[in-house]
Amino acid sequence: MSHQEQALTPVRFLEGERVYLRPVGMEDVEVYYQMLFDSEARRLTGTQKAFTREEISAYIESKRNDSSGVLLLIALRENDQVIGDVQIGGIDRNNRNAYIRIAIDSSSFQGKGYGSEAMLLMLDYGFGILNLHRIELNVFAYNARAIHTYEKLGFQREGVQRQALYYNHEYHDSILMSMLADEYRERYVK
Repeated sequence: MSHQEQALTPVRFLEGERVYLRPVGMEDVEVYYQMLFDSEARRLTGTQKAFTREEISAYIESKRNDSSGVLLLIALRENDQVIGDVQIGGIDRNNRNAYIRIAIDSSSFQGKGYGSEAMLLMLDYGFGILNLHRIELNVFAYNARAIHTYEKLGFQREGVQRQALYYNHEYHDSILMSMLADEYRERYVK
């Protein structure tokens, strides 16, 4: 492989069977911008704001030196197509906890296990490399598929934030879930 071909090959930071996670760069502004306007992804994530390309560019640039989180794009191994993103953020090094969030950008990629695989890659990184003790997430009560997936992965429900999101003319509850390092290791590290 030539140096030019190597330069065009996406970096595979964390690799699974069907997806890999890679850093987001300035060359991804348009991809990221388009992902933020998928109507179903916006509903599932509760995204309310419209973003400009300039705002997306500034956001990606801000992540470059942000030591409080790790933002990665989810790509298919078979063709390098970006299908979403996943982030560990709000890293609290003293208490060894953080939050995780994921978005799969199109319904054509949802329900196929890509999100579960990406979550497991990121959880392994969070518990095994970042040495986190607790990783939490919030999911809206109307996202039954995600709630089922998170429970299947081993997340535990901790509580409900009542009417935390106003979306599509009504209020919705947000469910707080978490996983501890020993729970992850008991389930996934053999």
